[in-house]
Amino acid sequence: MTQAPPTATAPQPLDDLAAQVAGNEVVPVLDFGSQYVQLIARRVRECGVFSVLVRHDIPVDELAAMKPKGIILSGGPASVYEQGAPRCDPRLFELGVPVLGICYGMQIGCELLGAKVKNAHAREYGGTSLRITPGSQSPGSLLSSLPEKTTVWMSHGDQVQELPPAFIPLAATNTCPVAAVKHKDKPFYGVQFHPEVTHTPHGVEILRNFLLNICACEGSWQMAHFLETQVQQIRQRVGNSRVVCGLSGGVDSSVVAAMLAKAIGKQLTCIFVDNGLLRKNERELVETTFRGHFDIDLRVIDASKEFLGDLAGIDDPQEKRKRIGHRFIEVFKHASSDIPNAHYLAQGTLYPDVIESGHGYSGAAANIKLHHNVGGLPAELGFELIEPLRSLFKDEVRKLGQVLGLPEQLVWRHPFPGPGLAVRVLGPITREKLDLLRDADEILLEEIVANSLYRKTSQVFAVLLPVKAVGVMGDGRTYESVIAVRAVETQDFMTADWARIPYDVLATISNRIINEVRGVNRVVYDISSKPPATIEWE
Repeated sequence: MTQAPPTATAPQPLDDLAAQVAGNEVVPVLDFGSQYVQLIARRVRECGVFSVLVRHDIPVDELAAMKPKGIILSGGPASVYEQGAPRCDPRLFELGVPVLGICYGMQIGCELLGAKVKNAHAREYGGTSLRITPGSQSPGSLLSSLPEKTTVWMSHGDQVQELPPAFIPLAATNTCPVAAVKHKDKPFYGVQFHPEVTHTPHGVEILRNFLLNICACEGSWQMAHFLETQVQQIRQRVGNSRVVCGLSGGVDSSVVAAMLAKAIGKQLTCIFVDNGLLRKNERELVETTFRGHFDIDLRVIDASKEFLGDLAGIDDPQEKRKRIGHRFIEVFKHASSDIPNAHYLAQGTLYPDVIESGHGYSGAAANIKLHHNVGGLPAELGFELIEPLRSLFKDEVRKLGQVLGLPEQLVWRHPFPGPGLAVRVLGPITREKLDLLRDADEILLEEIVANSLYRKTSQVFAVLLPVKAVGVMGDGRTYESVIAVRAVETQDFMTADWARIPYDVLATISNRIINEVRGVNRVVYDISSKPPATIEWE
């Protein structure tokens, strides 16, 4: 089977899993390397069933300990007949719970149960017409309520081609005779296509049929349940100790702060560090918002001189992140040194942060960029780490913020990187460059909000490029800075597409920046998607 190269995933450590699945209906997703594996877990949660990602080779006794209602085998880029191809413990089919194989997951399941998988004569990529076998749409079945013909998203080069009598084919395409299947004696089901992607219009219905009809899940899990579980775990872990929370004013750290305030109240101290790399008026906004909405101990530390001193003359983005991270830790150590009984540091680390940083993987992972709040904390810091959002995606964090009652304008705020404008001023950093970028960024966001595009976009920001451009202003020649505008749309920030901002809005943004920000004579628009580009430029 051939797919796009897999993105690395970070299955939870088993001790974390045991705590998270306790008291929940759970459907683990075995990760065989699919680029869509995180999306499968998210779709399951959207159906009201808690889902976690685990290693593809997780021992069956560890699976059984979760008391799963069902199991999903993800897709993957390998071929099941290749030497060294990832395999699961075949004893999972003896657990007596329904198993759904998706793409590679279907192929490995069918092979383990006696079918043959071979290279297909015709590969299928993209949207494909699916024909459901008559009688396969009965109530309570995997394909219940689906039309006889529908579109599905394919991405495979191998096929299940020889089915033993114990299998029943459920659907086919013009080039794939077994596009969906079930076993007569064991509760195994397989689909060759990807029901988790939006390009499969009835995909969520298929997953819901599997979860609610076949696995008999109640489908009652909600973000409120996640909150209850995390609050209980935080209280149990913290005891009478105090927790220090790094508050940036962004969605992630704000949700963490609100969750901790709910869990431990006065045992929480939030520290906001002004590193000199913030957006315009950011410090004032944070103080106003959090002193007004939370009854917490908020401490604001101005360390801009120290941070900018560390960054003087540095142009390498990874070195910038490292220096910011080191200084951040030092500032925290000093700011928290007089907090009695402070044993824990809380951070707003999300699942994409973990994935992109290459931390916590069961296998090799590409280190795309460093996150100052993921890993690398020195032992002498003296804190144990609390990361209650580590298993969530950004959209789930926003839902959690709503459950916590945070203000809407805060819940839907666009992300801002931990290193701040240091990774949006390309090349060496100076106060003058930072001020120029702040002014340009403020104009950009003003126009995005004024044109009702803020909630329609996932992240919008300006970047100061390390180049000068020739221009003409009045009757004179100019040689000034270039601002790049970046706007993306995404659900989980693992992949993203550039936003189609209307031309007239872009024109207004460009005119305003060039006319109002002294030192800029050119504005360009970034139309790169992720991948291959990242969202941030550095």
